[in-house]
Formats: sequence, C-alpha cells, structure tokens
Amino acid sequence: MAKLYVFGIGGTGSRVIKSLAMLLASGIDINKHEVVPIIIDPDEANGDVTRTIEILKNYQQIHGKLSFTNADQNQFFKTKISNVNQNFRLVLNDIKNDRFKDYIQYSGLDENNKALINLLFSEDNLNADMEVGFKGNPNIGSVVLNQFKQSDDFKNFASTFSQEDRIFIISSIFGGTGAAGFPLLVKNIRNADHNLSTWKYLQDAPIGAVTMLPYFGVAPDDESKIDKSTFISKTKAALSYYEKNISGNNSVNALYYLGDDITKDYPNVEGAANQKNDAHFLEMAAALSIIDFAKKDATELVNIDGTAENPIYQEFGIKSNSNSLIFENLGDCTQLQLKKPLTQYTKFLVYLRDKIVASTDQNWAKNMNISNLLTQPFYSNYLKKFNQNYLEWLNEMAYNQRSFSPLNLNVNDTNLFEMVKGVRPHIGWMESGGKNYGRYDFLLSKHDKEIIKTGSPEQQFMDLFYSTTESLVKEKYKF
Repeated sequence: MAKLYVFGIGGTGSRVIKSLAMLLASGIDINKHEVVPIIIDPDEANGDVTRTIEILKNYQQIHGKLSFTNADQNQFFKTKISNVNQNFRLVLNDIKNDRFKDYIQYSGLDENNKALINLLFSEDNLNADMEVGFKGNPNIGSVVLNQFKQSDDFKNFASTFSQEDRIFIISSIFGGTGAAGFPLLVKNIRNADHNLSTWKYLQDAPIGAVTMLPYFGVAPDDESKIDKSTFISKTKAALSYYEKNISGNNSVNALYYLGDDITKDYPNVEGAANQKNDAHFLEMAAALSIIDFAKKDATELVNIDGTAENPIYQEFGIKSNSNSLIFENLGDCTQLQLKKPLTQYTKFLVYLRDKIVASTDQNWAKNMNISNLLTQPFYSNYLKKFNQNYLEWLNEMAYNQRSFSPLNLNVNDTNLFEMVKGVRPHIGWMESGGKNYGRYDFLLSKHDKEIIKTGSPEQQFMDLFYSTTESLVKEKYKF
C-alpha cells in the first residue's frame, strides 16, 4: 500500500491533520493510501498538537480492531494511519529553555559576525524564548528548522519512503513556524543526503502542499509578541519568497491556496497548553486538498531531477457567500464528497450518544452482546473519546467565523431525521418500525440478520451501524 506522508507544520498543521482524521473516520476515500502524519512544532506542550495526537492515537486503536475485506461492510475508519516518529512528532533538538541567541551561540562569535547577526536579527529576536515556537518570526524559524534534515526522526522518515509514496505539507503563511518550515522542508526533501538509500525517491517524490493565508486573527495584547496587524505584510513577504523558491522553480507538484476575509479573533496565546484554537472550516477545506492530491493520477505528478514537470495550482471556492455555511453553499463536487459520509457518521455518533445504553434489551443488541461491548476498551476508551472529539470538532466549526454548520446536532426522538440543514427528510407513509428512533431500531434489526457473524464483536458492531446508517441516509435524504 502506497503511503502519503502528511507534514503538519505549527498549530495550523496540527489542526488540519485533526480535520483529516475526522474525514477519514467518516469513511471518505483517500485513494487507498496509508496516511503517515508527521507534526513539526517546537512547542511540545501546544494544546492543538496534544489534542491532535490523542485523536490520532484513538483512531489507530479503532482501526486496529477492524478489517476491511470485501466481505466487511463498514467503511468508517477504513484508512490506515501509521507513524514513523514517536507521538507523530518530528523532534527539534536544543531549543527547550533556550533563547535564540544561545541556540546560535552568539556569545562565542567574533565582533564581525556579531555585527552581521545584529543586522539580521533584532534584540527581541535574539532574546526570544523558543520553547513555545517562533511567535510569528519566520527569520528565527528558518534557522532553527534547518536542523531537521540531520535529525534521527527525519532519517526514520526517509528510510521508510518508497517509490510509490507521496508527500503533502501543511503550513500557514502568516506566522513563524509554518512560513519558515514549508520551503525548508521542500528543500531538504528535494536535496536529500545522497548517503540515504532512498535519496532518489525523495528527490522525485510527488509533493503537494497547502499554504494557509490569514483566516483568523488574535486579540490585541500589549504583552504578546503576536500582532495580527502584521499578518498581511508577512503573507506578502512569504508569497514573494515562494514565487521564486517554490512556484518559481517548480519545487512542488501541486500547491493549494486557502484564506478568508471573514475572520474571528482568538485569544492571544503565544503557545503551550492554552493554545487550543477552535476548529475552522478552512482547516477542513485544507484536509480536502490532501484528499484531492492523493487522488491525482501519477501522470500528473511527474518530477525530473527534483523539478515538477507540470505543477498544479488550485484554490478553493464556495458556491454562495455566506457567514454561515451549510452543504448547499459548497460547490457540487464538495457536496458530493462530504454530504453522505458526514451525515452518516453523525447518525452513528448520535445513536451512541443518546440511545445505545437504553437499547441493550433489543434483540439485535442481545444478539451482539452489546452490554459487554460497551464495557470493552474499543468502545469505552477509544470510540467514545473519538466521538467526543468529533462532536467538539463539528461544534467548534459551527461557532467559528466563517462558520460551517450543515448538521443539526441537537436532534431527539421527535426530530431525529431533521438533521441535515436545508434538506427536508423523506417521510414514508408505510414505514415499518415507526418514526425517528423506532425506524432506526427497525433497520438495525433488519441489518442484524444480514451482516456476516464470523468477524470480531467490534467488526460486527461497526458493520451493523455502517449498513444501517447508509440505509437511513439514502432513504431520508437520497444521498
């Protein structure tokens, strides 16, 4: 199975990987690639990073209990997510509790070199504490991040890379870590050490990237080094550099641009555990760019000696401009990609959230010994926690700006099928089992008789709910 290595740089990179995990959990296809996330962030305690790592670990535990042969009906969590680095992170050395001037050994330089450094870096730059990142200073990041080609983690990645594999890089362009890390990572991959056995595969690897233009702000804070008024100027400077060193020299095969002029100010947190930004629609759109890249034919992604033959540049648009998006505001292709899997997985999640505990006396539940399954780690430790994160992801996008809120999450036994905003559910006059959860339970009983009972309890459980929710979504919404 070909692998897709996804490098998430900085907080934005981690949040996009989180959105990707949610889309893959819902069953969205990524062209049979195995996904290998690698997070690059100097801030070890970053809240966005730790949350994403927890989600990825729970995903792995769920996927590991399931099989995906032709006989298995379930498509939730079908994509394998693996890791080559501990906790999915590429470790940066010698930056913890270090000021930038200590990292570059400023005190040991002669007077001429100190004078040169003083021209390139301000006093604030030199005294910057790098433990929580580069605080919007790509000039610092470009120096520190250049170390990763010598790191053991980078070598582990390189040693596992094969000829059919691909690479995708996520970064923001208006901060410090992402703006610096993206071009450096491309350079180090294209110019991989020839002592590596895989250097030629890396040189000609299909590389895609999404660069996130400003899509949120930060609240004013005189004590913070981060100032949203600099975001546009930093974006312009980075784009000017990319024009020569990324797009100008055909370094990548596909480059996706995303940004928005409707923004929300987040709390001005420089890093650590409190940097835990709400999920954003554009991060989900960025995750879709990864899927789009994975589905491109290999003939579109040809490199010769590290140079892309026909680089592709794409942007993402919506059909109708609205501060609050639902499915019908999106382009037709995006709607087709998202409507069924997101609705189907949310149907599954809502049943587990609101109904499963009260359903253990039903025949289908007794046949599967659901009471026992609910006490097992697969459900109680991993699936339940993943679903809590999934709901959190949907709710955060719904309350962000611009918001994405296509699904009503507050359904109950009187309006269960009024879930998809803008779509009136089909109501059959002669439906068996009654309405709402009565209909849901009827279909669970029906599909319980149809699924193959030779798999593990976890496999049977997921097969049952996948086939049932698929029937419900087709019946009620015609997609």
